[in-house]
Amino acid sequence: MLSMSESVSNDSYQECRTTADWLLSNTQVRPTVGIVCGSGLGGLAEMLKDPQVFKYSDIPNFPRSTVHGHAGQLVFGTLKGKPCVCMQGRFHLYEGYPIQKITLPMRIFKLMGVETMILTNAAGGLNQDYKVGDVMIIKDHINMPGFAGINPLAGPNDDRFGVRFPCMSDAYNRELRQLAHDVAAELGYDFLKEGVYSVVGGPSFETIAECRMLHRLGADAVGMSTAHEVIVARHAGMRCFALSLISNRAVMDYDSQEKANHEEVLETGRVRSQQLEKLVSIMVSRLEQNNNDDNAF
Repeated sequence: MLSMSESVSNDSYQECRTTADWLLSNTQVRPTVGIVCGSGLGGLAEMLKDPQVFKYSDIPNFPRSTVHGHAGQLVFGTLKGKPCVCMQGRFHLYEGYPIQKITLPMRIFKLMGVETMILTNAAGGLNQDYKVGDVMIIKDHINMPGFAGINPLAGPNDDRFGVRFPCMSDAYNRELRQLAHDVAAELGYDFLKEGVYSVVGGPSFETIAECRMLHRLGADAVGMSTAHEVIVARHAGMRCFALSLISNRAVMDYDSQEKANHEEVLETGRVRSQQLEKLVSIMVSRLEQNNNDDNAF
């Protein structure tokens, strides 16, 4: 593990600038949309036209993904004519990285010109009305590690990225959420929900008592990612939209024989991935249509 001073150094503006400049010098793509693929959802990156791939291990200052189901590469290309950069695999607290390091890509994307972030994840369903395979539009989050002071904005604030105390009441863009509902209705998708995502540290899946507590606090789904990235992206002024694929139902009953497992997460991703790819690609095409509008989605 890195010390706090090292993690702050690793997240310095100059380091992010160096990485952004290196990427910009090695690709002709100037992305305005960033996409983060969660567990089992890496197929989103394969929709990009004229893809250019960079392994995380080849990118200066970039962490490396260690999770099965995460390819660990950055893909540049166009989606419906819109220049995009896509993360196939993200970073998590449970991998041992400081929280400033796992959110580093958001700041690099900002410096590359990204305006809108679309994030996906696999999550456990706490809401008893949710079924495996449902997709939840995240309308808000509960940052459990944040209650213990584990926040990606902890430490010295760099005003070149954003203000010291950023507002999070509008973290998940309302217009983008409405756009997703509209597109889903056009496609006849009846599995779309909207709810609150709770992030926990992992890597162990939650206990029954923890699931019950989170549900009572107002969480509809629980996972180990996304919220930290959204905090940093919003701090930097990017619009955010996020989806959770409900890959398993959280165990809430002591008499239940069910057990959460990562293989179930990946399999659910395979089943739903094509539909999610269609939803996201149409959303991105609508971003293109509204590109010159100040009130664009």
